[in-house]
Amino acid sequence: MHRKSDTKLELNDVAVIVIGRNEGARLIECLESLQSSAGWIIYVDSGSTDGSQDAAMARSADVVALDVQQPFTAARARNAGLARLSEKADQVTVVQFVDGDCTLHPDWIETAHAFLVAHPKVVAVAGRLREKNLNA
Repeated sequence: MHRKSDTKLELNDVAVIVIGRNEGARLIECLESLQSSAGWIIYVDSGSTDGSQDAAMARSADVVALDVQQPFTAARARNAGLARLSEKADQVTVVQFVDGDCTLHPDWIETAHAFLVAHPKVVAVAGRLREKNLNA
């Protein structure tokens, strides 16, 4: 995947790879936070038994179910998401990884992309994590 040189991103330029296991309502909130930010959403599931795969498909995510015979790791899930993306979307210029219990600020991807364009030697950016329900 290559970096788009201007600051205007189209939805099909952006893919989000979401990983999770039994995230329930948190996954739904995560996926809904992505709908207006990405043309491609891939959900990689690590053996959920709570309907997470169905919830992701209902929100137009491409679902990758990991083989339960191999140990689950975040790295394995992210790599599986990238492998699926490479099969389907050659025009993607920005990839965002997110855990299924997180949501993205609506401006995050555009802000991160603008930073990458302004700093061509930088290859990755990270945002700040803010806990929503500290006492939950």
